[in-house]
Amino acid sequence: MTDQTIRIAEPRVDLPFDGAWRSTDPLGFPGYLPPATSDESIRAGIVHAPLGDYVLIECDFHRMGGTMGVVAGESTAAAFLRAADLRLPVAAIISSGGARLQEGVLALMQMGRTTEAVAVHRRAGLRSAAAFRSPSTGGVFASWGNAVDMRAVAPGAVIGFGGPRVVEVVTGERPDATSHNAEAAYHDGNVDALVPEEQQQEWLECAIGVRHAPEPLRLARPTAPRPSATPWEAVLAVRTAEHPSGMDWVSWLADEWMELRGAGRCFRAGIARIGGIETAVVAMQRDKTGRRNAGPVPADFRLAQRTIRLADRVGLPVLTVIDTPGADPSPASETEGLAREISHTLVALSDLSTPSVGLCVGEGGSGGAMGLAWTDTLLLSEGSVFSVIGPEPGAAVLYRDAARAPELATAFRLRAEDVVATGFADAIVPNDVDATRAAVVDALRLENAGRRVVRADAASRAAMRIG
Repeated sequence: MTDQTIRIAEPRVDLPFDGAWRSTDPLGFPGYLPPATSDESIRAGIVHAPLGDYVLIECDFHRMGGTMGVVAGESTAAAFLRAADLRLPVAAIISSGGARLQEGVLALMQMGRTTEAVAVHRRAGLRSAAAFRSPSTGGVFASWGNAVDMRAVAPGAVIGFGGPRVVEVVTGERPDATSHNAEAAYHDGNVDALVPEEQQQEWLECAIGVRHAPEPLRLARPTAPRPSATPWEAVLAVRTAEHPSGMDWVSWLADEWMELRGAGRCFRAGIARIGGIETAVVAMQRDKTGRRNAGPVPADFRLAQRTIRLADRVGLPVLTVIDTPGADPSPASETEGLAREISHTLVALSDLSTPSVGLCVGEGGSGGAMGLAWTDTLLLSEGSVFSVIGPEPGAAVLYRDAARAPELATAFRLRAEDVVATGFADAIVPNDVDATRAAVVDALRLENAGRRVVRADAASRAAMRIG
């Protein structure tokens, strides 16, 4: 971004570092000429956007290599602290070579200084986002640049903690084309979006909620499910490739969508607007290829935790969309801590102080589904199923014979109407977009944070003898 494209609000509200601080040479470093204030790597100001003002920070590689010395660090911290005082979100456009080596450990210290200021801004319940350009490395990238809520990077940009030259010196090998670049960071879930430089300011404004976000990709609307004669047929029906899954429903329910990425394979998450309500969404997208062991992995649940905790901090309700036969129990998932991540997701929902709504649109199986079902309101789509474990693994456990899955499906009483009758869920919603949206919006509007405990208490008491 050039200075001319920063749309500073008029009258400008000066931030405390404007013209007040000047870099020095604390080490007496040979050949180092401290920059004038106008040449410092950091600039900031307050910007108008369609839905409100925000603080914009620009860290520019063309000024002192975008490095973070004492003044640059203090300026960044001051911007976040002033934004917290003014109750404004923060957006940042970053290209940086890292800490300013010529200022030594005092420059290194700014990693903590700036991140502490971001933490103050976060505790104020305010949103932040950063868009990276090439290069984005070192101390800025590993401190305040990655402490924000959402991150984008320009295609083709060099990005990573160590720049390629540093990597080559330390490891003896220069990183290849699959590492330290924007596309790798996106593939690995380390950034949320690939955004060309000319579109980054608009993306940032959408990410921090001061501009309307784009619509999700619209898919064909669902057809009414065919009645299933038996519970096992109901299970098979929701597993067909034609049956809509999590993101199919998000595309029909949401008017806006800003993606939050992770490294998993089954969950999608983002900030959506549903019926005019800005909402954090975590949606399971069932594998429709028939692969085995295609359930959620630990990284999926870490994405869910990130999304739920962001919603809690900035005051957004949460919608979870459930469709899975169960989490992936493979050795790889066990090594990565599958049970721990499901547990931590349940903790995140338990800690949530805003309303939460769960919507099962297909199959709810075992702890993999329960990880997203511990919500204040739990709705089941017409034709959906929910069970303590998938019928096949359940039959293997109880009978040592997975072929008895159809028999066990009946015993589990897993159809939506039977599940609601136990008190586990609140209601069945028609397999209709408008009716489902209305039910979800009504639930999101309820001041019912914590109601999940009331529902569980009632269901548990009804299922046990007391005395």
